[in-house]
Amino acid sequence: MGTTLFVAFFLLIIIGVPIAIALGLSSVIALLLNSNANTMVMIQKAYSGLDTFTLMAIPFFILAGNVMSQGGVSTRLVAFANIFFGRFTGGLAQVSTAACTFFGAISGSAPATTAAIGSVMVPPMKKKGYSTEFAAACVASSGVIGLLIPPSINMVLYGVITGASIGKMFLGGIIPGLIMSAALMIVNYVVAKKHGFVGETPPTSKEAWKATRESFFAMLMPVIILGGIYGGIFTPTESAVVAAAYGLFVGIFIYRELDFKKLCNVILSTAKSSAIIMLLVSLAHCFSYILASEQIPQAITRIMLEISRDPHVLLLLICASLLVVGTFLDNAVAVVLMTPILFPVTASAGIDPVFFGVLLVLTLAIGQITPPVGLCLFVACNIANITIEKISMACIPYLCIMLAVMLIILFFPELVLFIPDRVQIAQ
Repeated sequence: MGTTLFVAFFLLIIIGVPIAIALGLSSVIALLLNSNANTMVMIQKAYSGLDTFTLMAIPFFILAGNVMSQGGVSTRLVAFANIFFGRFTGGLAQVSTAACTFFGAISGSAPATTAAIGSVMVPPMKKKGYSTEFAAACVASSGVIGLLIPPSINMVLYGVITGASIGKMFLGGIIPGLIMSAALMIVNYVVAKKHGFVGETPPTSKEAWKATRESFFAMLMPVIILGGIYGGIFTPTESAVVAAAYGLFVGIFIYRELDFKKLCNVILSTAKSSAIIMLLVSLAHCFSYILASEQIPQAITRIMLEISRDPHVLLLLICASLLVVGTFLDNAVAVVLMTPILFPVTASAGIDPVFFGVLLVLTLAIGQITPPVGLCLFVACNIANITIEKISMACIPYLCIMLAVMLIILFFPELVLFIPDRVQIAQ
């Protein structure tokens, strides 16, 4: 049945069936060809895959990100980032990366971060003489930070699948996210220095105060989310609801840029995104059920442990496979598909589930800037009106530094676990 499952799945993918549907159909086909199987179990497993309170965090975090994106937050975050980073070499590129870091603490999504900041930053970068390729590559690569800086939708998915603490995952992503941000700024500096892109004129004290004042309510959202979890006021799932409510309040009453038409678009966009992810989770649960019943994860665990029992070697093998998978699959799909297969391997090797979760999210996030399915690339292409070939070449320096960051995190897990090990959070 396991062979039938994988053959059916890949054949469906080849003929163009959407990933979520392919997961469900291949599971049904595998059961139908097994005379002893009861296909009604698929309905039960599909329902039980969604019957988890923690999954409510996903639509609410998506709503919060969409609300803040449409509510005028991105322009204010760019102005705030300019206070600190605009004066350095490659000033607008540095501001783009910093603004993506700030916005990532709101959206939890790489494509959303790229779209929100890219639409604000790419036009002025081109106007200042930055090459279109560099501007697009900068915002596409910086958008990846949205998957590491908490809250992260992919971390919620991983936590639901494995039972790992989502709150600890959020805290574990802070240092790697900041390291990634600093690494991308180094690339910005090197490329800008080579092409002579100088820094911007520092804002006056009056301009700096205005930007700080107007961005205050936007910057307060991640403080509310992490502060509430850290203080035991609410759980990570409840924090998503609080974030969404806060985002609506700020967009409607503080910034006053979220009118009825925008609100309708936000709700529709959130419903579509949430429905896609929930369908994926539901049908992937059916797929995982057959994997487990055929003991495929256990077989993979035995094979990998026979290769080596050294945690670093295992993680290198896993990260290599995730880099390949992330090139061809959307991040959320890859997390849902690969976690049930790889998690037993890391558990058998004694690897901390929070550390592995952050490393998995980071490694798959690199796929956001690699063709053919790099969503951040396509978002940046649309904004900058550039071909995928040109932006892919411009992203190579960023890709190299991301791989270096991945290796640093792999060999120094304390960078992930430093904050979670020292903080008590609500579950």
